[in-house]
Amino acid sequence: MCGRYTLFVDPDDLEERFDATFAEPFEPRYNAAPGQRLPVIADDEPETIHTLEWGFVPPWADDDANAPINARAETVAETPTFRDAYRRDGAAGRCLVLADGFYEWVETKDGKRPYRVAFEDGRPFAMAGLRARWEPPTTQASLAAFGDGADPEDDGRETFAVVTTEPNDLVADLHHRMAVVLDPGDERRWLTGDDPSDLLAPHPAEEMRADPVSTAVNSPANDDPSLVEPVE
Repeated sequence: MCGRYTLFVDPDDLEERFDATFAEPFEPRYNAAPGQRLPVIADDEPETIHTLEWGFVPPWADDDANAPINARAETVAETPTFRDAYRRDGAAGRCLVLADGFYEWVETKDGKRPYRVAFEDGRPFAMAGLRARWEPPTTQASLAAFGDGADPEDDGRETFAVVTTEPNDLVADLHHRMAVVLDPGDERRWLTGDDPSDLLAPHPAEEMRADPVSTAVNSPANDDPSLVEPVE
């Protein structure tokens, strides 16, 4: 799975790399966690980097109690929670989740040991994501009462999930799943292609590395540069 990740590349470099502009101020993240608002590029506005909440709530959900953070690549086109987003239907679609590393945990005799997985050169990348807009039933009823175009109080949530797949040879030593890391040349096809299922494969391990890091990353309350420093 992908349960934490990092993004602390200079924002100007990110805008140049993804040919998109931040719509909100960018804050470096050394321990991005579920429930936080994090930078993504959505299929319906590929020139802009917005922040969405990590934890996917489909538009048709009765409530937002269950918000999965990951979507399995093998079933994403069929499972009711994610299929509308994969098909880019209605208020749901695909997105690029911007990152420069992600964490995985290994079971040891002394407890779980976190590792940070990243490219050798530290370059940013996009993980395949799915996004949706959810509005609570009370908001939907209020909008209907005010008529089309009315927005007395917008309580909607813009959310996303990271698509995961089988691990590559590097990550396989750490976990049985990994985030789908897209090649730069495939990112636009993931956003708008009719059926980009062939992109949902593990990224080759040759240019990646995994370093043990401090167990301080175990708490999402910790978010500072020391978390990404390799430890013995």
